[in-house]
Amino acid sequence: MENPVSIPAQQRLTAVKMGDQPLIRYVDHQVSFAEVNERSDRLAAALAERGIGKGDRVALYCINSTEFVVIYSAIIKAGAVVVPVNLMQNPNEISYILNDAEISALFYHSLFQSAVDQVRTQLDSLKFAVVIDDVSTTGDEKLSDLMVCRSAPPEINFDPLEDLAVILYTSGTTGFPKGAMLTHHNLVVDSGSVNQAFGFAEGEGVFLVVLPMFHAFAATVGMLLPLLHGQSFAPLAKFEPALVSDTIEAVGATLFLGVPSMFTLFLRFSEKMAPQWRGVKYAISGGSAMPVAVMQTFEEQFGVPILEGDGPTECSPVTCVNPVDGERKPSSVGLPIPRVEMTIMDDDGKLMDDDVMGEVCVRGPTIMKGYWRLPEATEESFFADWFRTGDLGYRDSDGYFYLVDRIKDMLIVNGMNVYPRMIEEVLYRHDQVAEAAVVGEPHDMHGEIPIAFIVAKAGEVIDPVEVRAFCRANLGKHQVPRRVELLEALPRNAAGKVLKRELRREGEIERGIDNR
Repeated sequence: MENPVSIPAQQRLTAVKMGDQPLIRYVDHQVSFAEVNERSDRLAAALAERGIGKGDRVALYCINSTEFVVIYSAIIKAGAVVVPVNLMQNPNEISYILNDAEISALFYHSLFQSAVDQVRTQLDSLKFAVVIDDVSTTGDEKLSDLMVCRSAPPEINFDPLEDLAVILYTSGTTGFPKGAMLTHHNLVVDSGSVNQAFGFAEGEGVFLVVLPMFHAFAATVGMLLPLLHGQSFAPLAKFEPALVSDTIEAVGATLFLGVPSMFTLFLRFSEKMAPQWRGVKYAISGGSAMPVAVMQTFEEQFGVPILEGDGPTECSPVTCVNPVDGERKPSSVGLPIPRVEMTIMDDDGKLMDDDVMGEVCVRGPTIMKGYWRLPEATEESFFADWFRTGDLGYRDSDGYFYLVDRIKDMLIVNGMNVYPRMIEEVLYRHDQVAEAAVVGEPHDMHGEIPIAFIVAKAGEVIDPVEVRAFCRANLGKHQVPRRVELLEALPRNAAGKVLKRELRREGEIERGIDNR
């Protein structure tokens, strides 16, 4: 790539090139590259007038919308750092994150007024808050008040390699959430490399983005890629299969960004919805492992190939994806995207050969600067310049990567490694199972035992005894779940990942050891 550029410089360059062409598409109207650039310039100027400057942190608590894009861009143009708020978190979690980031300002949608009212009294660093949709009972400034600003946007001397653009807090599966510090260069490179991997000509990609844009995957691929590299996208604020399919047809979407649970739901309505997907060239699945059975059934019924990819928040986040023009390998997360290197290492940081299991490690210009104010945690996350993803996997002789499980999710049953994902793949092949997740439970005799949580397909009644018999026919004895629990739905975060800590907690409650 050429010399490192800042996000505002890249955005302005693309806005000049694309002009009045649509950046954001809705069923009934469009918003151009030039409009988003002009609005975010105006808002950046208003922020500068209110004292927001280089390095300040500003929180964004907003649904997928044009306003999300404009505010996100404006915060960065003002020299500040965006701290997106996870819409699924409770006020205590939000308070922890915003205090940790020491935010100076907060933009919020009135849908979240109650949570903001609870949180604001705990934020010592907060100078002002702005309600995005002009509906507030608290006297906060309204976004429309700031948008009347006619001053020139501030001229910020960015160092794209060092200056932060965003702090994204990880989901906190162990301990408190950690803030991954992503620079301008991280995000410009990652979004550009994904654009290159997709192979769309400029203006050809129309992305349907229903995954929440506060999350790394949707922010980089669904929003920044179009904004910085000349594609367009249709944001939706909520996931409803009918709404998604109607919008895909109405806006002429050519790419869908999803997580496995979404594809499972679409299969319930394939007869009605599949014709609406005719213009979609391919769907991208990330966030968690795509069950092979779900992928194959979706492709058969919708006629849209699914490209599975992966990448943690700390890598901006995309690291790899199955190629659009090459071989797609089921259950593989594909090949590294341009400018990203991946390898497999053992516990000591030694490089492993092909087809040997180890930790997936990544390096390149998309890797975070570190964790916000956590130098020790940052150091522990690297082998020299290789970031340790925490994923257990291997690379085949063609260079394709496979994720077997999260290292922390692996079970040891009678001294043997058991990978929950392998059990889950078998469960997904059962005709009556819609969703499945496997966790470990401590056991005095066996060390750990696998416990399966399953959701039945609509209209089906599942017999746990029969499910265990199915597993015995398809798995080794040590892999067969000792219990099969039936749930109406699996607990998931906003990115679609199954919250296995919640499933473990259910087991603790059942065994009488939970301290609540």
